[in-house]
Amino acid sequence: MTALATTDALFFDLLDRDAAEARLRDATEGCEDGELFLEYRESEAISIDDGRIRSASYDATRGFGLRAVSGEAAGYAHAGELSDEALARAAETVKAVRQGRSGVIEAGPRATNARLYSDANPLTQMDFAAKTALLQEIDAFARARDPRVKQVMASITGEWQAVQIIRPDGQRVADLRPLVRVSISVVVEQDGRRETGSFGTGGRFEYARVLTEEGWKAGVEEALRQALVNLDSVPAPAGEMEVVLGPGWPGILLHEAIGHGLEGDFNRKKTSAFAGLLGQRIASPGVTVIDDGTIPDRRGSLTVDDEGTPTNRTVLIEDGILTGFLQDRQNARLMGVAPTGNGRRQSFAHIPMPRMTNTVMLGGSHEPGEVIASVKRGLYAVNFGGGQVDITSGKFVFSASEAYLIEDGKLGAPVKGATLIGNGPDALTKVAMVANDMALDPGIGTCGKQGQGVPVGVGQPTLKMTGLTVGGTAVG
Repeated sequence: MTALATTDALFFDLLDRDAAEARLRDATEGCEDGELFLEYRESEAISIDDGRIRSASYDATRGFGLRAVSGEAAGYAHAGELSDEALARAAETVKAVRQGRSGVIEAGPRATNARLYSDANPLTQMDFAAKTALLQEIDAFARARDPRVKQVMASITGEWQAVQIIRPDGQRVADLRPLVRVSISVVVEQDGRRETGSFGTGGRFEYARVLTEEGWKAGVEEALRQALVNLDSVPAPAGEMEVVLGPGWPGILLHEAIGHGLEGDFNRKKTSAFAGLLGQRIASPGVTVIDDGTIPDRRGSLTVDDEGTPTNRTVLIEDGILTGFLQDRQNARLMGVAPTGNGRRQSFAHIPMPRMTNTVMLGGSHEPGEVIASVKRGLYAVNFGGGQVDITSGKFVFSASEAYLIEDGKLGAPVKGATLIGNGPDALTKVAMVANDMALDPGIGTCGKQGQGVPVGVGQPTLKMTGLTVGGTAVG
């Protein structure tokens, strides 16, 4: 069954399709754009703590969002009820956005037959008892690996989202989106000191891809390795120094420090630190950054975005030059450029906006060992925890969950409490070396913007940045 047929069965048992399309045309008459977004979502989460089920939940939602776009304004109404009455109320609400203006509906996005992931619903392919038994097996395995293990937390989360997007001209686009994640956290204790290590992985596929015995055992080993490394950590130095970022997940710093600043809405409104810099050098030579929503099975990928536009591989920075922004339909029209397939929303209850998918810095020519060997004294940051960024100024603060000293070109002791402090636009100019080991993160990212969270991916190679400020507890 096609995605369109599957979603027809989910939505038009309650809605009359012809009547719904008529409501949409009426609501968007005289507007430049708009759509009816229909969504069905099933989700579950199961977690254990010390071998016992801590929480288990299941939820199913179905609803719609109706949008009319006129100029810079958008009218939006939504409901968790699929009925002609609810749609009629929504249509009357969004009409107000016109305010006497008269526009012509834009042409819809090009059609595509591409499929980037399975249509299958992962929640139906493994029963509850098997999932809880597996989580308990993870707990037992972790404890058997090392007597210093004092606490084990593990969770399985999954969802299946079915969407259909209808445009005023009658164009219909559907997408079926699986998403799973496994998380493992281990607490170890030695001589009264407790430390934590964690591991997570996931993507747009079935549970079987991440719940193989080889896979979850490797996840336990990684969480335990991190925890034991942290047991030996010393206070992080403070001061300005060279910093080497590891491949993969450290790309979250790139995502936060510059990614949001390259979204179209911030640049159209000139609130981004990158506004007005298109075509100019904003990064060191050798720095190329892309946003690619077309990588198969990745957490941040989408066959089509939440406006029905196929996702793309968008080059944002090429060899240090700013070449483009991430666009939804409204901001692309207002800026006179083409949409890039980055119009995303958390659910039917949220209006779409430009958002990242998988944001990646491409690899360079250096060997990873060569990058580390070039540092006289600095920090090697392998994994990151939380971070914050100010879109307007570009200032960021990130906490390293696993980091090491670099002394005379060699890795030294692990450090605890290291934070990286800098400015996104400025940091890009401090990239001194880019290695050839580009890697994607394991599939765990969620990005927040204006109260909406969406799954994303990040990636980068090993790279060296000069003159970053490191916050720590030891005097540098």
